[in-house]
Amino acid sequence: MTARSLKVLRGLALLAAVFAFGVVMFGAFVRLSNAGLSCPDWPTCYGRAAWPEQQHEIAQANQAFPDRPYETHKAWREQVHRFLAGTLGTLVLALALVASWRRPWARYAVIVGAICAAVGVAMYIKGEHHWSLWVSLAAIGLPLVAAIGLDRPGAWRISVLAFAVVVFQAMLGMWTVTLLLKPIVVMGHLMGGITTFALLAYAALRFAGVSASNDSYAGLRTAMVVGIVLLLAQIALGGWTSSNYAALACGTDFPKCLGQWAPPTDFREAFVLWRGIGVNYEGGVLDMAARSAIQITHRIGALVVFCYLAWLSHRVSRRGLRVHGLAIAVVLVTQVLLGISNVHFGLPLPVATLHNGVAALLLFTLLATLARTQKRHGDAMFLSYGHR
Repeated sequence: MTARSLKVLRGLALLAAVFAFGVVMFGAFVRLSNAGLSCPDWPTCYGRAAWPEQQHEIAQANQAFPDRPYETHKAWREQVHRFLAGTLGTLVLALALVASWRRPWARYAVIVGAICAAVGVAMYIKGEHHWSLWVSLAAIGLPLVAAIGLDRPGAWRISVLAFAVVVFQAMLGMWTVTLLLKPIVVMGHLMGGITTFALLAYAALRFAGVSASNDSYAGLRTAMVVGIVLLLAQIALGGWTSSNYAALACGTDFPKCLGQWAPPTDFREAFVLWRGIGVNYEGGVLDMAARSAIQITHRIGALVVFCYLAWLSHRVSRRGLRVHGLAIAVVLVTQVLLGISNVHFGLPLPVATLHNGVAALLLFTLLATLARTQKRHGDAMFLSYGHR
């Protein structure tokens, strides 16, 4: 691969990663402002490509969806989020094509996968949901196989893998609406966004040459991977808390819950992942004991992650990566303060949205440190992969 092609990959990966971060932030804003069902259909909004604006359009929307009256201040948020997600999908497709271009079989797998994704959406709009599902699964499977079989360094494979994740993320967005904010789907949609951002960010870091000159950080890499897994688990738990409307289950008390150290809880009911189809989960369906159990679990998880990442930042600094260690520590403390502020101030929308964004930034600091500990490819070898 020429230096120019590598520069294109680096630029595309960076642009897509930054854009993905913005989509994650806006998605959190939509979810936390209770606008997730403000467009009752998908991918249109009340049957329109954008959203109703004129009075006659609003009247038609209310007539077509009498169970979901049109809310002007919410519908635009959901549909703009879909537009942003679609733009991100286009960027990731371009990245995947460039990364796989010199391997014809992989390139065709990505192209056919993109065609299947488009056909799947069209079939869904026409009401052919069964066939849409199978075509969409092909749209995920083809680039996934290409990513696994691609004989190139990890950054190339990750770039192709990201496209498969984006297609699956689109399906989760559809199910979020059609399954009426089912918590497991909403949490999965959040994790899909975070995963997309993480893959693109790591690919951008590797394309930019972030690495180590030798393999002296093997032990630290293992510790970094453990930290990333713990953080992802805590983000998923945060998504479960949000999707079950349990963020204020303990009121505005911290560190106590409802004025008690051991309030009534129902952990068995709190973590039932599947409750059937047809239930509208908007506003939540759990009682306060179950929601309190979720909130307490989230707090315990936060304590575990805080302790581990605080130790990890110290260890990273002692290994000579002081900037990385300091970045982990600063973002970690910021995230904890935002979490406490969410409770203390009653979940204000700007703070809650920032809490999601800083979680993504904390993940990025860990990924950047992980990339910094990876052994560097020789420049000649790194550039030669496109010519083989």
